Amino acid sequence: MAQKKTLRIKKGDVVRVIAGKDKGAEGKVISVLSDRDRVIVEGVNRIKRHTKVVNQGGRTGTTGGIITQEAAIHVSNVMLVVDAPKGDGDDKGDKGDKGDKGDKGAKGKVTTRVGYRRDAVTKRRPDGSTYSAQRSVRVARKSGEEI
Repeated sequence: MAQKKTLRIKKGDVVRVIAGKDKGAEGKVISVLSDRDRVIVEGVNRIKRHTKVVNQGGRTGTTGGIITQEAAIHVSNVMLVVDAPKGDGDDKGDKGDKGDKGDKGAKGKVTTRVGYRRDAVTKRRPDGSTYSAQRSVRVARKSGEEI
């Protein structure tokens, strides 16, 4: 039996598009299609869908027309965006003449890769006894902070 594939991007994450026609755009992940390695990002890869009038089911039929909606984008074309660590953005903006690094610090957001950390936690059983277990936490690799 094949193992279920997991993606490092989750629903609700803020991502930046790093390749394609919408390169540089940021948006919130609406849904994740893990079986096809794709995500749907709010405001990115918008397409126009032509729909027909359907009068099936009495008065509750759908109206026809042209609908603009988001299409799926491959997960390799997006990168997770997190808040910049305190003091990190200010130092980068002062050092160089390149406006690109200074802009990232000014916005307070940086792109990062996702790592995982195992934390020890204490859990309580219904009968009141406690036991120790581990919990997996998503962390930003650049700053080490919890996402």
